Order: sequence, then structure tokens, then C-alpha cells
Amino acid sequence: MSVYNYFPNGFQNKYEIIEWGHAVAILKNEFQEQITDMTDVLSSFELRKSSITQGGGGKSKVSGYLDSQLYSKGWEEKSFNTSIIIDEESHQTPTHKVDCVKGRIALDIEWNNKTEFYDRDLNNFRLLHNLRAISVGVIITRSTELQQDIFKPLGIASKYGASTTHLNKLIPKIEGGGAGGCPLLVIAVKSGSYIDDC
Repeated sequence: MSVYNYFPNGFQNKYEIIEWGHAVAILKNEFQEQITDMTDVLSSFELRKSSITQGGGGKSKVSGYLDSQLYSKGWEEKSFNTSIIIDEESHQTPTHKVDCVKGRIALDIEWNNKTEFYDRDLNNFRLLHNLRAISVGVIITRSTELQQDIFKPLGIASKYGASTTHLNKLIPKIEGGGAGGCPLLVIAVKSGSYIDDC
């Protein structure tokens, strides 16, 4: 069965969806609220020309929109206070903040960062899954096709360089074991999400 069968009609036009470790089955069977939240937010999302051509500094408008919509549904940015004990001595091993967490689902948005951010996210998911703090890790990113289909025609390709976060940079890191045994769901925004609103 195609993974797209678990999502609303039209998702295949807007997103590339890839899973590892039966992530979608886990979400559908055990975390219905979280997958419904994600589906609702992504169904209404549009990749607007104004969001990718106008500068804003700091967090991108795409990430800011997705974060804010999930926060309105009870998700939160979260650090996990973890430690290991060696010979009865506790050593703090804090994790990086996860963009959005609800229950045992952790979600990071990587729209236009350095690819090293993928390593950080995957390592975080691996550690948190090993510690039984999360059940599934989710990454929302951009499809590699956007570079040719959208960014080049708009003259903004240099803003979204080949060494920044896009799907073709993420897959080898996952297949190389970056997330260990943590089930993963990756959702990459495709050209079908694009709207010329300018």
C-alpha cells in the first residue's frame, strides 16, 4: 500500500512523503491526534511566492507558519533534560531543542538551513528514541525539485543553495543510519504547493 493512501487526496501533488520503520502505521494507530494535526496544517499550507522571495531575517516565513499552526494545536518547542549515570555520578546530556513536540512525537522543520542541521535532528531523534522519550521523529523539509521548478525561474536559486537542506541531502543521512532505530516520517514540500500571490 502506498504511504499516500494514509493522507488526504491531493497530498501526492503537494508533498513527497517517505517513511522508515513503519512511522505512518505507528502514527495512525497510536497517535491519531498528532497525525491529524499535521495533516490539517499541511492541507492548508501554501508555498507562497511572497514567503520565499521577501527577506525577513531569522526564521523563514515557511518555518514560522508551520510552527505557529502546530503551536496553536498544542505542540511546543521542547528541550529534553537527559543524563547518564556512571558509577553513581550523574552526567547531564541535554538534547538540542526540537521545534515541535506533542506527546511522544517530535517534529523538526528544516527549510533552508545548512545540511548539518539534518545530522543534529537525526542524532536527537536517535537518542530520544533510545531513551524511550519519543516514538516517531518527523522532518518537514523541501523537495529538491523546487530548485529547478520554482527557485531558478524566480531568480532566487542562490538563496537556496545545493548545500542547504533539501530532500536529496537528507535521504543518504537516514539510509546511513543517522537516526538509528527511530521510526521516521519525512514530508518534503513539492512544486504543487506553490502559489504566486504577488
